[in-house]
Formats: sequence, C-alpha cells, structure tokens
Amino acid sequence: MNTVGDKTLNNKTVDDKAVVQEYFNATGFDRWRRIYGDGEVNKVQLDIRKGHQQTVDTVLAWLQADGNLASLTVCDAGCGVGSLSIPLAAAGAKVYASDISEKMVGEAQTRAETALGQADNPTFAVQDLEALSGHYHTVICLDVLIHYPQEKAIAMIDHLSSLADSRLILSFAPKTFAYSLLKKLATFSLAPAKQLVPICIEKPTL
Repeated sequence: MNTVGDKTLNNKTVDDKAVVQEYFNATGFDRWRRIYGDGEVNKVQLDIRKGHQQTVDTVLAWLQADGNLASLTVCDAGCGVGSLSIPLAAAGAKVYASDISEKMVGEAQTRAETALGQADNPTFAVQDLEALSGHYHTVICLDVLIHYPQEKAIAMIDHLSSLADSRLILSFAPKTFAYSLLKKLATFSLAPAKQLVPICIEKPTL
C-alpha cells in the first residue's frame, strides 16, 4: 500500500504506520485496553490511566462550557477504546470515531454498546488520520501525536484542521529528557500521562 487517502507516501511513512498498526493490534492492544479499563494495573500504568482521564475530563469540560452538546458534531481521531467518544455520545454529541487499530475499534464498539445500549452513535471506523474526510464542528486528537513521526506531524495537524469548522483539540507530550529517554528505551513507551498537555485551537469565524 503506497497511498493513504489521496496522498502518495514514501516507504518510511508506510512502514511507520504499519508498525503502529501492528503494535495496537497485538501487545499494545492488551496493554492499553487494561490501562484504559478499571482493572488492576501497576503504578506507572495507574499514573497513565489517571492522566488520560484528566485529559478526557478537561476536553469534556471545554465542550460542555459551550452549552448544549447535542448540537455538536465531533470527530474523535485516534479514538482508542472510546474513552472520549462514549461520554461525548452520552452527552448528546454526534460522534464519528476512528482508529488505525481494528482491535481498538472493536473494543470501543463493545464498550459503547455496554455503556449506551445503542449502535448508531458513536459511529466507529478503522481508519488512519490522513484518510479522514468530512467536516465537523470539533475535531479531537488525543494521545496520538506521541506515536506520530515528528517530521509528518505538521501536515497531519493541518489535515485535521481542515476538517474542523470551529476548533481542533490536540494533546501532546512536552519533549523532556525523561520523555526522550523513554522513547529510546522502549518502542511506544509513554511518559507519565500527567505530562500530556491538551490544547484547543479555535478557528476564527468569518
């Protein structure tokens, strides 16, 4: 596969995507499903779980501050197991959620059906970020940039921004010495999630 969406990609980019996809369909899936669940985890995983929930709570608070979520269409790009998509749908937002991992999407669908008792919202799909299309009031991409090649991040963010009519919300891990060391020691290791910083980019109304 040499293209994603309408873009021709070099072999390195394709390889990067394949590595991420394989990880989150195998060992990474079991690890992150446990971290983003409610079972017993170790101290580092618990820190990540708490940090991730803080990020989700912050984003929900931002959106709820606008008033009625039922009027919003939201794209949750890189939805994982649905930690954000499910509460957004429960609050009334129309949610389109996607992830590069088929296993993550399957888990998110199962959790949504258990929590919401319905199958039509959120709408889930197996898709990488560049393949996303359409227009949404808000586009959200949490905990994804940490797995993305830095040299490709700007183009990806620009693409996500083009899908957002009102705002783009991202989270990223500040590049610290500890973060860089963790990335070198273990593939896809995540620095303590309390360091993840959500940012909201409002698009001007013309």
